Amino acid sequence: MKILIIGAGGVGIGLATSVASQGAEVSIFARGETAKAIRNNGIKRTGLFTHYEISDVPVYEKYGEIPKESFDYIFISSKTTANEDIANNLSEHKDIMKKDAKIIIFQNGFGNDEPYLKFFPKEKVFSARVITGFTRPERYISEVTVYTEPILLGSLQGENPNDLQEIADMITKSGIKCELTTEVDKYLWAKMLYNCTLNPLGAILDVTYGQLTENPYTLELMDNIIEEIFEVIKASPYETLWGNADEYKDIFYSKLVPDTYNHYSSTHQDIKKHIRTEIDSLNGKVIQLGNKYNIQVNTNKFIYNLIKAIESTF
Repeated sequence: MKILIIGAGGVGIGLATSVASQGAEVSIFARGETAKAIRNNGIKRTGLFTHYEISDVPVYEKYGEIPKESFDYIFISSKTTANEDIANNLSEHKDIMKKDAKIIIFQNGFGNDEPYLKFFPKEKVFSARVITGFTRPERYISEVTVYTEPILLGSLQGENPNDLQEIADMITKSGIKCELTTEVDKYLWAKMLYNCTLNPLGAILDVTYGQLTENPYTLELMDNIIEEIFEVIKASPYETLWGNADEYKDIFYSKLVPDTYNHYSSTHQDIKKHIRTEIDSLNGKVIQLGNKYNIQVNTNKFIYNLIKAIESTF
């Protein structure tokens, strides 16, 4: 089995090492210093679970360099800001994929399959829920820092995920549990609730997740964000794991935030690096669906606009 990983951050390197450790032939699309580091050092997975080191990993910096009819799977693990560009390039270079090849999207946010569905049929495009924590201490190393629940693979378009069992089995055998689901939308919305409520607000105020719960003003903002998202979910064809906002808030404040009290969000890290955030696939997606279903999401719009204002200064 041959797999191309597009997006060589912590998640991408972690997944690449995981499946390569179980016999998959892995190639990575990367550029610049990251491409150089992988060519010189291979890739490693450290941290929680078994440590692996894979040498001689093919790296491509241009789509035109990739051999034709090579890959059974394409893993998308880039920032969501790159999706339009990646989808366009994959469309222009469809010949790198085998006839029955599938795309699996390992990203934050919701609706990240949409750019790919412009060019590929829905039976080829799948989504993953990843809440395992991966960091990248060096450009070729992924460190597994947090594990709470399995990686989940499924389709936002109602397609049967059974063909992905071989991928789930490889990741599981590498030490990180991975399962299939026919309800990936519920789990992605669960992650959306968490990320939309914490990520931008923590970035704006330069505080950890836990510190947000110690301020009555941020508590009110977070409550409003959660309630608006539940109104959007209720109006849409989607579902999540809780029946209403109050059910979610109970577990959010009692379990989810305390478990990650000292964590700074990826949005916070992007702001510190002066790079574009993934806000469009988080609160931006809530706003998009709010407009579609005529739901007021004023707090989400306020937070979204603040992040966009910060990005505009870069």
